Order: sequence, then structure tokens, then C-alpha cells
Amino acid sequence: MTIWSRIAAAFAVASLTLAFAGQSHATVFAAWQVANVPFGDTLNVRKYPSGASQKQAAYPNGTVLQMTGRCTGGINLLDIANQPAWKQEQRIRFRWCEVWHDPAQNGKFVTGWAYGKYITPH
Repeated sequence: MTIWSRIAAAFAVASLTLAFAGQSHATVFAAWQVANVPFGDTLNVRKYPSGASQKQAAYPNGTVLQMTGRCTGGINLLDIANQPAWKQEQRIRFRWCEVWHDPAQNGKFVTGWAYGKYITPH
């Protein structure tokens, strides 16, 4: 292998490394769905993690939500994703978790908060 071949190979490896390193910072969403809401009711997604906060939208059981992963208490849904569903539910049962959604259905996505008691891994 000539010196130029080695340099070209090193450049190729460096370029691939940079390309993949840039992708590792991309946002990843966790898919959870609305569950356990009483019959005829909906899950309110709120502006802040509080039952007294402004309601942004309401979703019925079965609606799949895009979760940012962030929950109150320092829990990240992506960190617990490898645990059984029942254990994940238990970890966030009394926490608020951040949702990425389009409450006005006009293409303007915002973050909101859903109470963990009413969501389950999808």
C-alpha cells in the first residue's frame, strides 16, 4: 500500500466517523400511547407539568404520542426502554412526561406534558 493509499483510507475513515458522530446528536422520540383513561374521557396534554397548567390538547385511549423522552424526576424514557413495559409504566406512573405534538393540527409542533399514569409504551 502506497503512502497515498494510506492517506486516502485515513481520510475515508475520518469522514465516516464525522458523518456518524453528527448523526448521534439527532433527536429521537419514544413512542408511547394513551391508555387507562376512563371510558368517555381523554388525556389532557398540558403546557407545563402540572394539572393546573393550560390544556393544549386532549387524546383518547390508543392515541400514539411522540415523547421527547424527558420526564420529571430526571427520568428519561429512552434510558428505561429496555425494561419490561410494566416496569417502565411503574417508573413514570406519578411523573409528567414531555410530548412533541401538533395540538392545533396545523403543522406547528410544540412540547407539552402528559401525566404518566395514562401512557404506556407502544
